[in-house]
Amino acid sequence: MSDPTPGPTPGPTPGSLYGPAPGPFDAPGGAAPLVVVGDALLDRDLVGRADRLAPDAPVPVLEDCEERLRPGGAALAAYVAALGGRPVTLVTALGEDPASARLRDLLAPWVSVAALPLDGALSEKTRVLAGGRPVVRMDRGDGRALFGGGPGGGGTVPGEVREAIASAPALLVSDYGRGTADAVRGLLAERAARVPLVWDPHPRGREPVPGARLVTPTAAEARLFAGRLEGGPGGSSGPAAGAAPARTPGASKPPKPPKTARATGAAGPAGPAKPSGEPESLHTAARHARALAEAWGAASVAITLGDRGALLSYGDHPLLVPAPARHSGDSCGAGDRFAAAAAGLLADGALPETAVRGAVAAATGYVAAGGAAALAFPDRAAPRPPSAAHGEDAEHLVARVRAAGGTVVATGGCFDLLHAGHVGLLQAARRTGDCLVVCLNSDASVRRRKGPGRPINPLADRVRVLRALECVDAVAVFDEDTPEELLERLRPDVWVKGGDYALADLPEAALVEGWGGQAVLLPYLDGRSSSRIAERAAVSVSRDPVSRNGAR
Repeated sequence: MSDPTPGPTPGPTPGSLYGPAPGPFDAPGGAAPLVVVGDALLDRDLVGRADRLAPDAPVPVLEDCEERLRPGGAALAAYVAALGGRPVTLVTALGEDPASARLRDLLAPWVSVAALPLDGALSEKTRVLAGGRPVVRMDRGDGRALFGGGPGGGGTVPGEVREAIASAPALLVSDYGRGTADAVRGLLAERAARVPLVWDPHPRGREPVPGARLVTPTAAEARLFAGRLEGGPGGSSGPAAGAAPARTPGASKPPKPPKTARATGAAGPAGPAKPSGEPESLHTAARHARALAEAWGAASVAITLGDRGALLSYGDHPLLVPAPARHSGDSCGAGDRFAAAAAGLLADGALPETAVRGAVAAATGYVAAGGAAALAFPDRAAPRPPSAAHGEDAEHLVARVRAAGGTVVATGGCFDLLHAGHVGLLQAARRTGDCLVVCLNSDASVRRRKGPGRPINPLADRVRVLRALECVDAVAVFDEDTPEELLERLRPDVWVKGGDYALADLPEAALVEGWGGQAVLLPYLDGRSSSRIAERAAVSVSRDPVSRNGAR
């Protein structure tokens, strides 16, 4: 993808770029086919080094410039899905202009194309990068899908487009506001009632069709859409029902914050990102997800939160899916990678929670690999963000992190026999904020909850083991049956529990939300339980004569 000369740009080896997201849902004969519907772009990077300024103006001089072409927009989503080994068809608008021809060449080895006519020239997005950092972006081309809601109106949808959608076992709508989704909206609505449909929305596009299995806005986009529902900012400027959304000619959908792994602090496409330390951020995202799921008639909404992961809501209590690591790097196209991975997993039979977990992992890897320009994943660990002083007093830690604008995360439990489920939960909880406080039941509290034989390990041992974990910044002990009094003192921004709970059953959920925090559930490693481990150990001892009688 780095050929600076005219003609088709050679692609990477099949399967080498951003392979399928992890998961057990691959079809027996390979990954299930996917149909991607949306607006294609042609992306171009001009990459070089800048060691000096021009003599006639204070601008960098780019030397050793190399052109790198790739599919963009919905075409990128289709491209990365296909390079993972999945059969992919792209429904998009293409014309006879040079950019459309070049895009067809890029897609030809990997993606089947069912084209709508394009009115105008295909949109192109050119970035100039010096030393790997974007300096300027130039957009040209204002083409729109001709049929349906596009310019000119009317017309019949081409037969190959109609057939591709009608026979699709799963659909991804990658809306970039240029009319493709509008042109086939009726077909999409009909198919959404029968097969999984993922809708990646755009601020200047229309709302998803009812019945979407999963909708994937960024946090900034969700704020904008929710504001329109409430008649707030953006409400009057949204697209009218039944009309093609207005769009500035040549404007391109800005690169979404990597729906998983952003470390640059860049603003989102619909407005500036909130500081990570604002305690209402998860609370607000959960409220927006619930409102959008209800208003759009969607089965689920996953709001992407940059390097914090994604918040999945079915319309009631949210599930936070943290990013497995934080990576700096070029995030351009990471939103398309997220949506493509989620749609592919749903096509293979996964539930939305599994699909979102796989999508978070896939998009994190995408950014770690260097974005759309990379051809393989590098094997490197993510840098760990600065942590609190180890063993620091919990209340002092909370005050210090909060004063610096950070996010305080807390979780609680007995942690009697620490196992893999505990460790996975604690690691995931730590990644959602800037410090993690573990609220630990005292020995007396454990006995009241678990019975006279518990805890197996006394309080001092449990505290020591927890503090030895790199992901735990502080441990605070409470003697009551629940940690509510302790939480009142700490007032964390995020209260985390494992997915084997229901938020409705947690009295702490309402308490935390009372000061603007958010209680969230994290995926929990099934089959792990301190009680079960204790029971197995007891059975093992009872059957082992050496254990019963002592070593001989």
